[in-house]
Amino acid sequence: MKVKFTTEDDGARLDRALAARMPEHSRSFIAKLIAEGRVTLAGKPAARPSLRVAGGQLAEVDIPPPAATTAASQEMPLSILYEDPDIIVIDKPAGLVVHPAAGHADRTLVNALLFHVQDLSGIGGELRPGIVHRLDKDTSGVMVIAKNDEAHRKLSTAWGTDAVRKEYVAIVYGTPQKSRGTIDAPIARDPRNRKRMAIVAGGRRAVTDYELIEPLRHASVLRCVLHTGRTHQIRVHLKSIGHPIIGDPVYSGPQWRGIPDKRLQKAVVSLGRQALHAVSLQIPHPKTDRMMSFTAAIPEDMKMLIETLR
Repeated sequence: MKVKFTTEDDGARLDRALAARMPEHSRSFIAKLIAEGRVTLAGKPAARPSLRVAGGQLAEVDIPPPAATTAASQEMPLSILYEDPDIIVIDKPAGLVVHPAAGHADRTLVNALLFHVQDLSGIGGELRPGIVHRLDKDTSGVMVIAKNDEAHRKLSTAWGTDAVRKEYVAIVYGTPQKSRGTIDAPIARDPRNRKRMAIVAGGRRAVTDYELIEPLRHASVLRCVLHTGRTHQIRVHLKSIGHPIIGDPVYSGPQWRGIPDKRLQKAVVSLGRQALHAVSLQIPHPKTDRMMSFTAAIPEDMKMLIETLR
């Protein structure tokens, strides 16, 4: 991979400048590549991560393929909304990780799918077979999985276009002044904390529509429609307008302490996860192109919180 630095990078550390240009990789991962001699400047291996760069310099980064690992088939319950020879649509529960990763070697959605489905698309790799899109661990709701490579290719092509409509329900702190609006703000890794996303000039364009469904005590229920699919998009965008999602461990903080009613405080804290649910998904079927819509009812934990805050 080639990376050309600009005048904005003048004097920056090599690892920091590369991390800014390659937001999909952490700074520590890039530092490891430099230590392994996988980053070159002017055709020579970079000596150290702290090397200062200049605008106009060209770096070449050799990113090794991921280690081959096969996910295991595991018998786990799945809430299947629809299934045919090409796709399977599920209602993912909160707390379920989509695919194996560091800290989550098994008991993921992929492990369950390998038990329920004979042949999953191989395009996503051995750890992500059939996975066209993701939901965060603690986000519940509708997901579609490709059962063969052709379905995977067609769904991936449709993703990010107007042919796919993704609608979410979120419970947020406070009530927006405007009952509906559009948030159009670019998202990238937070330069101060690589484990978070943030609104960053020069990031990837991200667009979210929101609409007030119901004002509650100290909170609101919002409907959100995604026009793009950036990591943590709804969570970052709602925080940016001053209404973070209740229970979000990364972007909300302890706003519950400002609620004067102790009973309501307890209800908010006891949710134990971000109050975000993928309520509906519309896609063109990968074989017939027929538009299909799938919905997943708001889960009981969010329903109970809404009832308590009414």
